[in-house]
Amino acid sequence: MTSLLADPWFYAVALPAVILIGLSKGGFGGALGVVGVPLMSLAMPPVQAAGILLPILVLMDISALWAWRGKPRDRLTIKNMLPGAVAGITIGWATAAMVSEAMVKLIVGVIAFGFVLRWLWQKFSGLDKPHPHNTPAGVFWGTVSGFTSFVAHAGGPPYQVYALPLRQSPQLYTATSVLFFALVNAVKLIPYFALGELDTSNLTASAVLMPVAAITTLGGAAVVRHMKAEIFYPITYALVFFLSLKLIWDGVLEIL
Repeated sequence: MTSLLADPWFYAVALPAVILIGLSKGGFGGALGVVGVPLMSLAMPPVQAAGILLPILVLMDISALWAWRGKPRDRLTIKNMLPGAVAGITIGWATAAMVSEAMVKLIVGVIAFGFVLRWLWQKFSGLDKPHPHNTPAGVFWGTVSGFTSFVAHAGGPPYQVYALPLRQSPQLYTATSVLFFALVNAVKLIPYFALGELDTSNLTASAVLMPVAAITTLGGAAVVRHMKAEIFYPITYALVFFLSLKLIWDGVLEIL
């Protein structure tokens, strides 16, 4: 680990990854945070990258919960999605040795791409209207989100498939997603510890990056508080679209 912390390439990929994740955690950028593991994988094994990022994600969750304290949250979203997320984490833990990160990238990328195409079709056909809550859909997408979150900290796109069509205000959407992923990441600590990914060397690397994590999370929250829905949603969908293309490209290349 000493060699990793002394390697400039580690900081070259880790700092941008943490900044992007922090802005995403604060609410600005939505699913953009899933680039964290792929970006850090340029300098270290993907599993190690995920292990280093998890404590940072937990700190970001604490910062985001503080930044969004007192704001209303959609309890139905949490109620519908959290049980599935716990099941998805359990599935990810049980299949950790069988599912490659490349497969997860491809799955998440295809889901996100199809989601954006559906939104574009609805928007230009005049059918872009708020959708009501749906418990079976919430459980399903919660399960997918929990699974992809466990494997590659990539639970954002599946969460958005369920939550964005609800057309919540940017503040309600962000405050709810902050709580959901804070609970998901807290649950993930147990299997990650059991798999040995929270060892002293990884925690040391996490500690070095944590100040950047806290600052960027609070910065993302400050931006979202001043964004209107007609600006927030197109930006979020655009980021998900470009992210989906990158994930599909990376997944196909790695599988081939």
